[in-house]
Amino acid sequence: MPRSTADLGRLAEEVRELKARRNAVILSHLYQRPEIQDIADYVGDSLGLSQNAARTQAEVIVFCGVHFMAESAAILCPDRIVLLPEEDAGCPMADMVTAEDLRRRKAELGDVTVVCYINSSAEVKAESDICCTSANAVKVVGRIPPDRRILFVPDRHLGHYVARRTGRELILWEGYCPTHDRLTAGEVLAAKRAHPGAVVMVHPECRPEVIDLADVVASTSGMLRHARESEARDFIVGTETGILYQLQKQCPGKRFYPASQKMVCPNMKATTLDKVKRALETLEPRITVPPDVRARALASLERMLQIT
Repeated sequence: MPRSTADLGRLAEEVRELKARRNAVILSHLYQRPEIQDIADYVGDSLGLSQNAARTQAEVIVFCGVHFMAESAAILCPDRIVLLPEEDAGCPMADMVTAEDLRRRKAELGDVTVVCYINSSAEVKAESDICCTSANAVKVVGRIPPDRRILFVPDRHLGHYVARRTGRELILWEGYCPTHDRLTAGEVLAAKRAHPGAVVMVHPECRPEVIDLADVVASTSGMLRHARESEARDFIVGTETGILYQLQKQCPGKRFYPASQKMVCPNMKATTLDKVKRALETLEPRITVPPDVRARALASLERMLQIT
């Protein structure tokens, strides 16, 4: 049963008290529930959150997101306790590539540069040459020598977008985000008819035909930045609906419409205030990365950070 506003307020205060006692920092992805975003110290995209965690003096990192995000924090912050309040909050796209499958594909292709989307496991990052995010994928691929063949994993839609933007021929893994893949061109056209003149912003994880209808293609942090800086007042938003809360919060004089009400990620909505409180009380579930995997995954992340 959903909690009342008063109950959520009391629970949020208990979480803040526990956070102070544990010397903890709470990170929330933009797709999380509003009450989770409200108690977070930092709200943003996955890599930006991990980078913020690395800059704090907190002993405990509570990552309100999905498993690969908490792993990224553990890779960047090996001396901290990293907690994922909902242990089963995974990412279907990240699960579409395994380290074993990637090793097999590399052996088939021979000499190839592997560009790995950050939405992947630590083991897959460890098997890759360089990581990228949706915000910097075009720049990362653009810096790879033109004579190098590139295998892009695991998101075929992001890879297709990058290939078009860079003019590079990429070998694409057949992965995708079920939430973004759900959005159709027909739904975007219907939203445009319902809100004529609205700026259409979509995530590059969307299908190519959806991207073709967009005015702006951007990561979650890029959408927030564009909405703040744009003179437009109305926006159609083609990404997980959790971002609408932060868009409205940061741009109170503007209007935001979901491109589709179907764009809800159940894994992102699995974290609740009760689970955050329990994680701070028990310091479980903890996310760790084996040292050998961490070292190789960190190298692929650091190569990306050197570019961006």
